Amino acid sequence: MNKICVIGLGYVGLPLAHAFSEKYEVVGFDINQSRIDELNSGFDRTLELTQSQVHESIANGMKFTLNIEEIKDCNIYIVTVPTPIDDSNEPDLTPIIKSSEAVAKVLKKGDIVIYESTVYPGVTEEICVPILENFSGLKFNETFFCGYSPERINPGDKEHTVTKILKITSGSTPEIAIKVDNLYKSIITAGTHMAPTIKVAEAAKVIENTQRDVNIALINELAMIFDLMKINTHDVIEAAATKWNFINLKPGLVGGHCIGVDPYYLTHKAQSLGYMPNLILGARQINNGMSKLIADKAIKKMVKFDKKLKNANVLVMGVTFKENCPDMRNSKVMDIIKELEEFECHVEVYDYWVDRSDKETKKLNFIDALPLNCKKYDSIIVAVGHDKFKEISTLDYVNMSNGEPIIIDVKGIVQNPTWRL
Repeated sequence: MNKICVIGLGYVGLPLAHAFSEKYEVVGFDINQSRIDELNSGFDRTLELTQSQVHESIANGMKFTLNIEEIKDCNIYIVTVPTPIDDSNEPDLTPIIKSSEAVAKVLKKGDIVIYESTVYPGVTEEICVPILENFSGLKFNETFFCGYSPERINPGDKEHTVTKILKITSGSTPEIAIKVDNLYKSIITAGTHMAPTIKVAEAAKVIENTQRDVNIALINELAMIFDLMKINTHDVIEAAATKWNFINLKPGLVGGHCIGVDPYYLTHKAQSLGYMPNLILGARQINNGMSKLIADKAIKKMVKFDKKLKNANVLVMGVTFKENCPDMRNSKVMDIIKELEEFECHVEVYDYWVDRSDKETKKLNFIDALPLNCKKYDSIIVAVGHDKFKEISTLDYVNMSNGEPIIIDVKGIVQNPTWRL
C-alpha cells in the first residue's frame, strides 16, 4: 500500500492531501509550526478546506507534522512548495531545493518523488534529481524515481476543486509514468493526461499561465488605447465576444502565485539558451505597469478637481490578488497603494476577506466596515471585484466622498464610475 507524504500545506498541498486521505494513508509536512498547529485544530487560513473537511482528513488518519522523522516510512513524496521570483524577476528555487534536501534525507529504495511546483523545463531532472542523489546516496531511475504533475489549483474556486480538474502526469521511466498516472487517476474524477516526459509536463504547466498573461496584456493594452479614444473597453469586449472564437477577457491587474510569476521561469530558461522572448517580456511589462496607471488616474482626477494630494484620504477597496478569496500573494493592489503613498496620500483599505494577522496586512491601514455616510474620501479605488462590493450603490459612493466623487473602477463593477479601466 502507498503511504503518501505531501510536502507543503498551502493552497495546493492541503487540498491535495485531503483528497488523497480519502483513499490512502497520508502525512502532511510543513516547516511552519503555526500552520501545523492551526490545521491540527481544524482551521485552514487559506479557506480552501472547510473546518469539517480538515477534521475529516484527520479522521481519515492524516497527520500534520514538521517532524521529518514522521515521514520516513512514506514511499511517495509529493512536493507542492511555492516557486516564487526574486526582486530581479529571476526564479527563486530555494523552497524546492530545500524540500528536495529534506526528502532526500528519508528517501529509500523504490520511493517515488513527485513534483507539483511550477518550474521551467528541466528543473526536476537537472536540479532536483542531483540533490536527491547527493543527499540520499541512491541512484536515479535505479533505486528511486521521480514524477511531475503540475498543480492546477484556482484559489477561492469552489467549483473547480482539485479532483475536478484534469491532471497532467509524467514519470521518469515509462513504468513510473504509469504508476504516477494511476495514483492520480484514483482520486481525480476529471481524469488525467499522461505526458511523454517530465520536461513536456513542466513545459505544459509554464505555458498555461504564460498564454493567459499574454492574452490579458493584449486586453490591457487595448484598454489603454480605447481610454485615449474615450471608448468604453467593456462595451467593446461585449460586442467582440459575440464572435464564437473571441477570447473573452477583461482588463485588470495580474497578480497571484501563477500568472504574474510563471512567465519569468520560462523567460529565464529561454534567455539562458540565448533566445530573447520579447513578446512574453513585453506582456509582463504591460501587466506590471497597470498598478501605476490606475494610481496615476486617481492622482490626475484629484488634481483636476482641486483636491490636495498631500494627506488626501484615499480608500482602496480590495487588496487580494483576485475576488472572493483571502490570497494576497503578489497582489498588484499593493503597488497601487505604494504609488499613492509616494504622493503622501493617506490610504485606507477595506477587504472583508483578508486575515489581518498576516505580516503583509499589518503594513496597511485597514478599516472594519465601509463608513457609508462619512464624506471623507477624496478618491475611492475599487480594486477587487468581491461579491459584496457589487452591492454598493452610486449613492453610497457619493456619501463616502469628500466633495466631487472620484471613483476609479478597476473591475467594471461600479455603476457610474469617474473612470473605468
